Amino acid sequence: MIIDTVKQSKKEADKEQPWAALGLKEDEYDSIKEILGRRPTSSELAMYSVMWSEHCSYKSSKIYLRQFGEKVTPEMKQHLLVGMGENAGVVDIGEGLAVTFKVESHNHPSYIEPFQGAATGVGGIVRDILTMGARPIAVMDQLRFGAAESPDTARVLHGVVDGISFYGNCLGLPNIGGETVFDKIYQGNPLVNALGIGALKHGDLKLAKADKAGDLVILFGARTGADGIGGVSVLASETFDADGPSRRPAVQVGDPFAEKVLIECCLELFSAGVVAGIQDLGGAGISCATSELASNGGKGMKVQLKNVLLRDESLTPEEILMSESQERMMAIVPKKHLRAFKKIVNRYEVEYSVLGKVIKQDRLLINWGKEQIVNVPPRTVAHDGPVYERGVELPKWQDALNADSVHARGLHRSNENTTDLAAQFVQVISSPNQADKSYITSQYDRYVGGNTALAYPDGAGMIRVSEETGLGVALSTDANGRYCQLDPYQGARLALAEAYRNVATSGAKPLAVTNCLNFGSPENPEVMWQFKQATTGLADGCLELGIPVTGGNVSFYNQTGDVAIFPTPVVGVLGVIDDVARRIPSGWQDEGNNIYLLGITKDELDGSVWSEVVHDHLGGRPPVVDLEFEKRLAELLHGASLQGLVASATDLSEAGLAQALTESVLRFNMGARVWISELCERDGVDKTSALFSESTGRVLVSVGREDDVKFVGLCEARNIPVLRIGVTDNTGELEIQDLATWKLEDLRAPWQATLPELFG
Repeated sequence: MIIDTVKQSKKEADKEQPWAALGLKEDEYDSIKEILGRRPTSSELAMYSVMWSEHCSYKSSKIYLRQFGEKVTPEMKQHLLVGMGENAGVVDIGEGLAVTFKVESHNHPSYIEPFQGAATGVGGIVRDILTMGARPIAVMDQLRFGAAESPDTARVLHGVVDGISFYGNCLGLPNIGGETVFDKIYQGNPLVNALGIGALKHGDLKLAKADKAGDLVILFGARTGADGIGGVSVLASETFDADGPSRRPAVQVGDPFAEKVLIECCLELFSAGVVAGIQDLGGAGISCATSELASNGGKGMKVQLKNVLLRDESLTPEEILMSESQERMMAIVPKKHLRAFKKIVNRYEVEYSVLGKVIKQDRLLINWGKEQIVNVPPRTVAHDGPVYERGVELPKWQDALNADSVHARGLHRSNENTTDLAAQFVQVISSPNQADKSYITSQYDRYVGGNTALAYPDGAGMIRVSEETGLGVALSTDANGRYCQLDPYQGARLALAEAYRNVATSGAKPLAVTNCLNFGSPENPEVMWQFKQATTGLADGCLELGIPVTGGNVSFYNQTGDVAIFPTPVVGVLGVIDDVARRIPSGWQDEGNNIYLLGITKDELDGSVWSEVVHDHLGGRPPVVDLEFEKRLAELLHGASLQGLVASATDLSEAGLAQALTESVLRFNMGARVWISELCERDGVDKTSALFSESTGRVLVSVGREDDVKFVGLCEARNIPVLRIGVTDNTGELEIQDLATWKLEDLRAPWQATLPELFG
């Protein structure tokens, strides 16, 4: 094995190096040489290449992500214990407790190897949660696949769902929600986003940093292998072409049982107070962990790379530094606690090796035996990489797309033909994106641990944090690529509003935001225009709602050839509820309850499910969102929950009232008689809009008759439009007057059959 040392890099200044093959640009390579005052060694080159990749450095997005930290008020920081820049954000939920949560992407690995790509995506987000000192308590997933009828979609879906369910179920973590969307735009580039949440006491909060000279640097967990070398750091920084990615590193392989042991081991290490901090080894592996820990602590490190325990003895130093083998952690351990550290990890039968120590000098020094192979300022690797202000350009097709509205196209509405309109109702609710998702969600354990209060098919997941008091949190995620394609600024605000509304309908009070921003190539000025618009819309929206962004992830290069995915910013909203016992379910359970529609319905069908399913059309402008109204609506629902006035609540979003009615009657097999004539008259809309409009700020609630007067008074006091549109009954039917009457089983059959028929 030929080792490239620091000494050699000074002697062989003109040696050719494969910087382009590692994903670096020429000017970036020149910048590295300027920082070091020499050419980098091959190990240093490996480190800079993975840490300066788009995935790790956010070099194209930093200038826009700053908005999330700038557009904040003191009130927004009130519950924020840890914000952006750490492994995960941490939010105070009261009673001395906090939760940490974050959503990340594992898109590209999940296309190449769906099972392992998705599984390790879950494992990675769980370790991010763990490093904050929290016990992981739940996961969620946000999935985007290609056309439902495509054979390759079946390949990817089966692998991804199996990977998520296998890893999460083995860990014993409930999967409490998420999304599954099919669209041909994701055919060659599916999105697999994973969200993790953990709970901790305030005093247990940990930050990943090495700030005391003399502390030991210890690698523990699984041995290092060749899997995932340069994986997400390289793979997520290039587009797919017709033949797949030009560089196909081995996708990481996960072992959930090893992770389960590692979780318990880490929590005991934290509890015993024997570690100053822990960093997980995900993207960029040892390169990331050493440089970030040192940089975060304002210190340096001296590391012996030969001490790394290997599964594959043939690995070169460069490969060891870039490996993304799973279930590994790096701990900073004061010398006085070494014996206690060893005792704990030995009891869990977790392997470890002391790699080195923290030093005062602001250098990351890595040796291979007696030879020095890395000598760099750690901050230049971890945090001071390139920052690009990419070109921004309005897409050439944008104006034409916006002009091509439902009205301009003259798309036919079957307002007078009730038979056709009733057929459209069934067609829409049984389309792949609106159909029952239990084919997927039933593969996840949603209730393991006994603390799940809400999960699919509820609009938000809810998990109990305190068994003593019932204190809990609700989570919902949303994204709508079709809306974002029409208007990325509005689309991001709409995703935020829907996730916020879903949390509110559960009875929880929205508190904080995480996001995963999925876009095409940042080297395309039109994509960067979309990114700029979406991030600005999200930052402005959070400011209006008064809830902070706590962290998240950016995923670029999501495209096949020159065709980018629709901009897809996944937005997760977390809310707190003082007692999960007063949660609001999303279906109707009691006969004789009045059904109320809150909010105003407008003729807003551009980008809707109706326009897609019935007319295969995308164009126009997305619905208008009023975030001040969304705040008032959330306050109303919270107040109604506290007073026990609402028996159920379902937000109206994709497929509008038709979808909300379907899900409400089928949830607990409780029928209803509904009328929409007053709605049409009051709001000035036709039947098609009444059923399928996706106007925002609307919620369908059921209220016991004894609470009618009080509930309507509460709505009027808060200036929330309220209209009684029906009553629940036990007839086993859904009747929409002047349209159709369906037996519940006649709605359930097509709604449930879609995904099993497509995917077996």
